[in-house]
Amino acid sequence: MAQAALGAAGLHLDELSKLRVLRPDVAQQTLQLREECGAFVDRIAEFQKTVGSLIELVDQLARAAESEKMKAIGARNLLKSIAKQREAQEQQLQALIAEKKMQLERYRIEYETLCKIEADQNEFIDQFIFQK
Repeated sequence: MAQAALGAAGLHLDELSKLRVLRPDVAQQTLQLREECGAFVDRIAEFQKTVGSLIELVDQLARAAESEKMKAIGARNLLKSIAKQREAQEQQLQALIAEKKMQLERYRIEYETLCKIEADQNEFIDQFIFQK
């Protein structure tokens, strides 16, 4: 009867005979909801931790990929530079070959001229010797 009078006033006694404003079943549901919320918060924190480590891993992979990309660009630029240097060197060597060919042609002509002069001089000497 005391419980009915307290219940009419909106007050209730719990299992420890403490005076409560909430009904015992609502208090139990509230406690259960609090525990479920705590478990949910723990799972969310674990999820955030997992996502954080995943993001960190993806960032590391992105940095590594960017580093490799820069290395590849550097290697490609170096290769282009070497190719241009080879082209320039080839052009220089072609010019040197052309110059040497021209020099060889001049020497050949000079040699032929000197051979003719030698032949003329030998003929002159032979004629001079026969005249005496």
